[in-house]
Amino acid sequence: MQLKSNNIIIVGPMGSGKTTIGRKLSASLSLDFFDSDHEIIDKTGVSIDHIFDVEGEKGFRARESEAIKNLCNMTNVIIATGGGAVLLEENRQLMMRSGLVVYLSSSVDQILSRTAKSKTRPLLEKSTNRRKTIADIVQTRDPLYKEVAKLVINTNGKKLNKVIDEIIRAL
Repeated sequence: MQLKSNNIIIVGPMGSGKTTIGRKLSASLSLDFFDSDHEIIDKTGVSIDHIFDVEGEKGFRARESEAIKNLCNMTNVIIATGGGAVLLEENRQLMMRSGLVVYLSSSVDQILSRTAKSKTRPLLEKSTNRRKTIADIVQTRDPLYKEVAKLVINTNGKKLNKVIDEIIRAL
């Protein structure tokens, strides 16, 4: 498959470090960084959880697809996607054509720990059992993350700089 650009697209579950690693990687490589969730917030002027409340997950996913399409049309950028961006086939195909896709894999325990204090994750906010919700999300999405990824990095117990170094070495 011929890539359209030198983009680096970061996928993985919520709390896997996509935004943090994307920002740090962009500084290391002197590339612009974009987060698809932040692009949606900037465009709509409202939070992701507000979009979920008003439009439901389907409405949010349509907005997410549009943001990903716009970002993937750019060149030489680093893009952090929302955790569910891989759910739609069109997003997966676009990401695979648009750059190196890096999957930040994380355990349920690590995600649970990293999202414990979060109040801005709609799929967790409505959950009565966060561990089960996270486990279900990981089980459903893991094969999709692996489908699109050229590089899989297990982030469990790793320091930020070690993950960055692994990505840079793979380039």
